[in-house]
Amino acid sequence: MLLNSILLMAPQPGQNPIISFLPIVLIIVVFYFFMIRPQMKKQKEQNNFRKELKKGDRIVTIAGIHGKIAEIQDDKTFLIMEIEGGVRMKLEKSAVSMENSVALNKITE
Repeated sequence: MLLNSILLMAPQPGQNPIISFLPIVLIIVVFYFFMIRPQMKKQKEQNNFRKELKKGDRIVTIAGIHGKIAEIQDDKTFLIMEIEGGVRMKLEKSAVSMENSVALNKITE
């Protein structure tokens, strides 16, 4: 069915073949600027946020656990988070939620 639709879009005699592919190119450009590029930008912001985490920062995990960073492991991918009552948890930096952590720090300031 799709192949038939594509074949029916063949250029008419005397028509420039580039004109027939212009809608497909425009769709790809729209997808890039409205879907792929914003996602790449958001991923870059999250990576920068996780690189800038330091001891004493208040964070929220993607599971909703609130705590404070007690230490960052040597390999820089794990951190120890201290929760209420002195309970300590080891978790990966990828488990830290950027949006919730930023919102938490705005509320407490």
